[in-house]
Amino acid sequence: MSKQEDRRKFLKHSTLAATGAAMMSFEEKALLAANAQPSPDSRASSLQTDFPQGKIKDLSISRLICGGNLLSGHAHSRDLIYVSSLLKQYFTDDKVFETFELCEENGINTMLVRVDDDTKRIIGRYWNERGGQMQWIAQVKPKINDLTSDIQRAVDRGAAAIYIQGQVSDRFVSEEHVDLLGEAVEIIRKNGIVAGIGAHELNTVVACNEAGLDPDFYMKTINSKSYWSAGPMPRKDSVWAETPEETIAYMNGIKQPWIAFKILGAGAIKPQEGFRYAFESGADFICVGMFDFQVTEDAIIAQEVLSGDLNRKREWRA
Repeated sequence: MSKQEDRRKFLKHSTLAATGAAMMSFEEKALLAANAQPSPDSRASSLQTDFPQGKIKDLSISRLICGGNLLSGHAHSRDLIYVSSLLKQYFTDDKVFETFELCEENGINTMLVRVDDDTKRIIGRYWNERGGQMQWIAQVKPKINDLTSDIQRAVDRGAAAIYIQGQVSDRFVSEEHVDLLGEAVEIIRKNGIVAGIGAHELNTVVACNEAGLDPDFYMKTINSKSYWSAGPMPRKDSVWAETPEETIAYMNGIKQPWIAFKILGAGAIKPQEGFRYAFESGADFICVGMFDFQVTEDAIIAQEVLSGDLNRKREWRA
C-alpha cells in the first residue's frame, strides 16, 4: 500500500471517528470521560483507614455519609419510570449488607436512611446478624396532626440521630407551621437523640432561624447547578439547589453543623467536582447515595478533597 493510500485510509478513519464523537449522546460522552479516569483499584493504595470525622454534639460522624435513597429504591431518575424498580431488584438485603460493609472498611461510619419496614428489617439484620457498626441518621416525616409516631419508630429502632425530611419541613414552613418543626425537634431531644431539620428550600432554613429554632444540625441541598438537566423552575426531578450562591452566603452565618445533600445532582455531577464544591461552600458533612462499586472511589475522593487546599470561608461547625 502506498503512502498516499495510507494517508487516505487514515483520514477516512479519523473522519469516521470525529463523526462518531459528534453523534454521541450526552450520556455517552460523559461515560467516555469517566472511563478515562483512574480506576478505584489503581488508587486504592492511597486510602486512609482513619477517615475524617466531625462531631454533632457527642456523635462522631464521618464527613462522608452513606445516603439511603438508592437502598430504598427512591432514586431521582428524571422521567425514567423503571429505575426505582430496578434498584429494588439490585439492592437485595445481601447487597445492602455488602454496601454497608464496604463503607465501614473505608471509614464511613454513618448511613442516612428513612424509617419504614424495609429499614427495620435491613438495619436490624445488619446489626444483629452481621455485626455491623454503622450508625443510623433517621429521616422522619411527622404530620401536622401527628408529630410523634414516625419519630417514635426511629427511636425504637435505634437511630443515633433523627431529622425531619426536607419536603416535610418545606411544607410546614409554607403552611406557616414553623412552630411545629420546633415541637418535633424537642420531641426528638426528649428521647436523648440528636435532632435536625432538613430543607430543600433556603427559605425553610431562614424561617427556622428567624423563629429562634435551634436544631442540632441542618440538612440542606447544595450543588453548582452546572449540569444540563438542571434547567429553570419548576422543578422536574432534576433541580435541588435553585439558589446555590444565596444558600452559601446564608449558611455561612448559621452556627449549626450542616449536612449537605443532593450535591451530585442525582448523579449528574462528578464526585471530584461535587464533593469539593460542597465542602468549599461550607458543608461540614456530605450525604451521598452510593452503589457498592462506588464506595471505595468516593471515599478516596472525599479524603483527597479534605486533605487538599480547600477555598472555604465558613468555619467548620462540626
